[in-house]
Amino acid sequence: MNMRRLSSIRVWLTMAVTLAESAHLAWEHFNGGVVSHHLLNRADLPAISNAWGLLLLPALTWFLSGLALTRASVSSAGKEAVPRAGASVVAGFAGALLLGVLLSVCFTHGYETAASSLFLGMFVLALLLRVYRAECVLGFVLGMTFTFGAVLPTLVGSIIAGISAAVHLGVRPVLVRLLRGSKHRESPRS
Repeated sequence: MNMRRLSSIRVWLTMAVTLAESAHLAWEHFNGGVVSHHLLNRADLPAISNAWGLLLLPALTWFLSGLALTRASVSSAGKEAVPRAGASVVAGFAGALLLGVLLSVCFTHGYETAASSLFLGMFVLALLLRVYRAECVLGFVLGMTFTFGAVLPTLVGSIIAGISAAVHLGVRPVLVRLLRGSKHRESPRS
């Protein structure tokens, strides 16, 4: 993809998210007021207004879509081209968006067991998949925004992304090196 097309996608995506969040906040305003959410769903903890989403979501979309689109562009144009890099970005975004929506629906309709399972399952996914990638974080946050606002999903998504990054960029390479080193020591020399 050329840089002009990437910039165009990024601008349109950011504008769409800004428009959607503006509509969401306007709807809340005219239907009882802009909602606030307590941390950990506990009234004794501070509440965060959904209005923060009007600042956070466009900034997050601009930043994370730039990272995702650049990674897809570099992967598909580089020497070691990754087949269907754009499809990988779209799949990561769509999967995380679906997970965020499912978690929100389960929470909203009182399916606490399913919501808990999905929430804990996110940590397992963080160990197995590279959910630290920008498209995954953005999809997750956007999927949960209508129910939880923008701030809480961003915090949760950041924690899960941090765990995933630590495992895939830190722990896993060390384990691979250790395993390769032990295989070389065990192999008989001729």
